[in-house]
Amino acid sequence: MLTLIASTQSNAQEDATWSGQIACIIYSHCSTCHNDGGIAPFSLMSYEDAQASRFAIQHVVTNRIMPPWPPDPSYNRLAHERLLSDEEVSLIDEWVKADAPAGDLANAPQAPIFETNLEISQPDMELNLPIFTVPQDAGEDVYRCFVIPTDEDEDRFITGMEIIPGNRNIVHHVLVYQDTTGVPEALDAADPGVGYTCFGGIGSDGARLVSGWVPGGTAYFTPPRMGVFLPAGANLIVQIHYPEGSEGQVDSTKINLQLSDDMGLRRMENLPLLNHITSIDRWLIIPANTQQTFYQEFTVPFNLSITGIAPHAHLLCTSMTAFAVRPNGDTIPLIHIPKWDFEWQGFYNFRNPIRLPFGTRLHGIATYDNTAENPNNPNDPPQLVTLGEATTDEMMLFFTPVTFYFAGDENIVIDDSEHPDHHDDCQLQGTTSSDDQKRSESLKIYPNPFAHSITVESESTSESFILVISDLFGHEVARLEGFQGLRKIQTSDLFPGLYILNVLDRHGNYIRSSRKLVKL
Repeated sequence: MLTLIASTQSNAQEDATWSGQIACIIYSHCSTCHNDGGIAPFSLMSYEDAQASRFAIQHVVTNRIMPPWPPDPSYNRLAHERLLSDEEVSLIDEWVKADAPAGDLANAPQAPIFETNLEISQPDMELNLPIFTVPQDAGEDVYRCFVIPTDEDEDRFITGMEIIPGNRNIVHHVLVYQDTTGVPEALDAADPGVGYTCFGGIGSDGARLVSGWVPGGTAYFTPPRMGVFLPAGANLIVQIHYPEGSEGQVDSTKINLQLSDDMGLRRMENLPLLNHITSIDRWLIIPANTQQTFYQEFTVPFNLSITGIAPHAHLLCTSMTAFAVRPNGDTIPLIHIPKWDFEWQGFYNFRNPIRLPFGTRLHGIATYDNTAENPNNPNDPPQLVTLGEATTDEMMLFFTPVTFYFAGDENIVIDDSEHPDHHDDCQLQGTTSSDDQKRSESLKIYPNPFAHSITVESESTSESFILVISDLFGHEVARLEGFQGLRKIQTSDLFPGLYILNVLDRHGNYIRSSRKLVKL
């Protein structure tokens, strides 16, 4: 028997004010980027800032555009989610509809102070790449590699890396490798310019990927007791992609490292286990005026633990999904991004490492829209697009940090918080909150596993909900509107396998209590 908890809304939201609730929400979830030194285009550091931008805030918040978090939380809960609660969304909506009342500003929480916008503000190693000017006559995408000596005389582990692009307008992606072969140094010496040209790779078969950055990316941290090995004397090789149109512009990217001398840490490798070689039906070729879906599959050769995932594609992609099927048939959702956004890619940690026994099959799915209906299509009219590293080409990769499985890995906690911490522990005054202030409804789902039907039962009829069942591809297969009391859902048409049941409130807002259902 499954129990789903669905939070209802409070009447107190009608009286939302800046001082009582909205300042806490904005300072906690928005100001980290929306400050004078942040990456966002305008500041949200005062009532005046928020009041002036209230309609824009209302639009992006109620449509779940901001805070930016592309993964679907109903598919798999990930670590460090940037998500507003349904209550917070409703409060902002009601506040704007009420013409953004200030309340008693003397009682508002103090605005945060951002001495730095860096996530690793006191690095163990700070690496400044040389100043590079994209050649005026480049005329196409430029891939440039820079050799950065670490000058380390002892082995160490990298436990955190923050890549800070010097010019975000022209940096398409950054990949960082560690290398001890000496090959990149020779390539650098043979190239007369700063760094060396490195389209398609960095030129060394012995290099190991450490981490990377793509638009929307943040700092990467390894899980507890794990790290990426950095051998003594290794160089870091930094590949930066500058897209066509960057001619004459200047970049000076910086990297901050968090290091450990503890040689007892577990070694991790960042590998694209799902990649173009693992495609199972055809190569990544997308004819003009077509929508295409591609599939990848990889069989795990050892007992592994994976700690996160980083999907990567370009402008034509519209959705990406990955899941694993263990040898015993258990299906493990990894990530589903229903609305792919090239500008908001990221590296996502799981809340706990996931065990993949020998023989587990990893599956990757991505859909591409090469029609004029895709507003992100770089070609007008649409043109044939194939696999390639240029922005106007396409890619389909799922980078995954892996390590050999140790008993108990799945119990390591990367993040167990239900909601991001609030600034200075501020509270939403006079509204619903956790535990005894929340009114909730208990929903029972049975039987599970099920065959021809499932029954959904609520202990109260005071609220109605929307129930949605989706498959592992994120496709909705059943919906029950206006649920109250007790209802039976016929499931004879569903294929055997694993499904996800989500609960939405009567307004269609997602309530974070998804559960797995097994069809026999």
